[in-house]
Amino acid sequence: MRVALMLEACVNQGAGLQGVALQAAPRVIAMASHGDQQGELPLLWSLCSTLVESGYSVMVLDANAIESDNNPGLVQLLDDAHWRDEELDKPESWSVLPAALGLLKMSRSGVTQGLTLDPLGGLLQNFGVIVIYARAEVLVRLLQGSGIQPLLTVSALKTSPVTAYQALKKMLLHANLRPTVAKIVADFEVTSPEINRPEVDNLQQCAMEFLGYQIEPLTIRARQSKDRESTDISRLALRLLENAMPLRRHHFVESH
Repeated sequence: MRVALMLEACVNQGAGLQGVALQAAPRVIAMASHGDQQGELPLLWSLCSTLVESGYSVMVLDANAIESDNNPGLVQLLDDAHWRDEELDKPESWSVLPAALGLLKMSRSGVTQGLTLDPLGGLLQNFGVIVIYARAEVLVRLLQGSGIQPLLTVSALKTSPVTAYQALKKMLLHANLRPTVAKIVADFEVTSPEINRPEVDNLQQCAMEFLGYQIEPLTIRARQSKDRESTDISRLALRLLENAMPLRRHHFVESH
């Protein structure tokens, strides 16, 4: 059993992480991809870096990347549980694995209530956190009944609130997934609260009016100063880990 180091960016965040520090098995969190990679990818990398700095080894299962013979990934693991890349056996920080076909295969297993992801507990048992990065329709099939609150970003990109709302609607109505919404802002916007962010306001209004769902977004700075820790990302990491789904450790056996 490995004890993860506490997030030290803020006393409150550090104390809160004590409740999720002991890692007996991998924990699954998720991030919804809705076509806004300008906001999604930098935040995903910052989140992974923060988790690693806190003592977790991280595996990102990227459903936007398709496995192939030249670029093997999750589907190869599912088809041959003995196939291993060295970094899977001895993870040192964080890795990204192509997972489009593998996650599709798992979503068609017919298992429900979060157990669809159960095989990952054996296949990726050496990792502390598994991040599923996928479109809303994939998360709907995989995470129903899991209790996971997928991360959903809203950036200054003009189309971001529209695609974010579409993703929110799918997750909420089809799988009762209640996302953690993060609005990406520039540093000057944090220090100038009078600046209006219509894209976030529009998302909140549409969610309440058409879905009856109240959004309380977390504010995340787009760029962090190198000489200080990010309390934004620490707070976000804590929030996601509190709602992560632990997996059982076991060896995966392919059913025929």
